[in-house]
Amino acid sequence: MKQKTYTARPADLKPRWLLVDAQGQTLGRLAANVARLLRGKHKPDFTPHLNTGDHVIVVNASGLRVTGKKVETKIYTRYTGYPGGLRKTAYGDLARRYPTAPFRHAVRGMLQHGTLGTEQLKRLKIYAGGAHPHQSQQPVPIAFGAKGEIKELGG
Repeated sequence: MKQKTYTARPADLKPRWLLVDAQGQTLGRLAANVARLLRGKHKPDFTPHLNTGDHVIVVNASGLRVTGKKVETKIYTRYTGYPGGLRKTAYGDLARRYPTAPFRHAVRGMLQHGTLGTEQLKRLKIYAGGAHPHQSQQPVPIAFGAKGEIKELGG
């Protein structure tokens, strides 16, 4: 007898709300862990073609840090669509003007580039300060261990 592969159904999925404090954490490491939560790879019922991930609230995004000289040397580029419309912004300038933008950009690059990734990114809520308007969802505060394991915090 062959063993059948389990495939989750959309009706079976129950996303949780998770709260992550970004104060003092490294940008890329935290973005990789949050992308894994949004994708749903931490769950036993992970199914690649479904949005099995959780809702993630990230607070204190203005307190993220980067290593080395990335504040001056990391460049974000975009194109306006007009001739000569290439725009370049350093990480430091972008983080000062839009404190949540570097983190959203990092997580977006780690998700799938299609409709599923867009759907997963909608479950990410980022706030520069410590307050958020999602208390009614009763988010579970979590932290990440040294190897990316999830640790639920009391509270």
